[in-house]
Amino acid sequence: MFTYLTRRVISAISVIIATVIASFALFFIAPSDPASAICGETRCSQQRYEDIRKSLNLDRPVTEQFAEYAGGIVFGRDYTDGGVTQHCAAPCLGYSFKTGQPVLEQIGSRLPVTLTVVLGASVIFFGVGVTLGSMAARRRGTSSDRALVGLTLVMSSIPYYLVALLVFLYLVISFPILPRPGYFPIADNGPVKWFLGFLAPWLVLGIYNSTSYTRYSRGSMVESLSEDYVRTARSKGISERRVTYLHGLRAAITPVVTIYGLDIAYLIVSSIFTERIFDLPGIGNLVLQSFNNSDLPMIMGTVIVGAVVLVVMNLLVDIVYSFLDPRVRLS
Repeated sequence: MFTYLTRRVISAISVIIATVIASFALFFIAPSDPASAICGETRCSQQRYEDIRKSLNLDRPVTEQFAEYAGGIVFGRDYTDGGVTQHCAAPCLGYSFKTGQPVLEQIGSRLPVTLTVVLGASVIFFGVGVTLGSMAARRRGTSSDRALVGLTLVMSSIPYYLVALLVFLYLVISFPILPRPGYFPIADNGPVKWFLGFLAPWLVLGIYNSTSYTRYSRGSMVESLSEDYVRTARSKGISERRVTYLHGLRAAITPVVTIYGLDIAYLIVSSIFTERIFDLPGIGNLVLQSFNNSDLPMIMGTVIVGAVVLVVMNLLVDIVYSFLDPRVRLS
């Protein structure tokens, strides 16, 4: 196990390093000029433009900029703006071109909103998906099984952003069946208002993603229920419900949990549609604002944080998988 974890950690670090290099190269050659965005298109003198470029270190060679940026992530770095020097502790992802605030601090303030949306929805799509998939597997080949699988295929073929937009327009605005979404800090507004603010995005994201988990669970359960140990359990007179949910589901849940862990990481770094449509101040909205403002440090910071989340979740999924399935052996 130690050797396996060591290899995985080294691999994870190499992926993060490659992401830092790629993101810096990608956004440096992007057709955008942060100095122009900050200075403005009107009433911006050449001197003011040059001063902004100098304050952002954009006048220095690319290699020096990258060395200073990478060094800041590992050791921290000092920033000088307007004659005032301030230290950015490691891991330093720089300061926003637009707000002047530390990138990591702004990402950290938005992360709880994104995590709340994703984790709340994940409880729904995992619970609903596994339950419906198990029920369909028990009734394999029946009309209810075919109807459920067909319904999930139709629903998953509709783009998510369209489903979320229609729910917001009709079930929140036109016919207020669902409460108005928004972020209401639990410390200031109480748990009820906080819960109601997330209810609509939880339901939309959870129910939409439960369609794929229904198919995953059904396929895994069908395979599990055809194993020899399940037939042996049935021959001993054990009830069908016990055979299905105690013996079959335990083995069938392992690949579903693997996908579940990876999906949580993916949703954390791709929550832009949910947060934009339901007006939630999470990382997705922050990324969109950063693109509109040509805020390169903020964009690079979110890319790096997203890469770390994906790598860590991959590592955790591999570890959990080895405990869930005793047949997995790690050298």
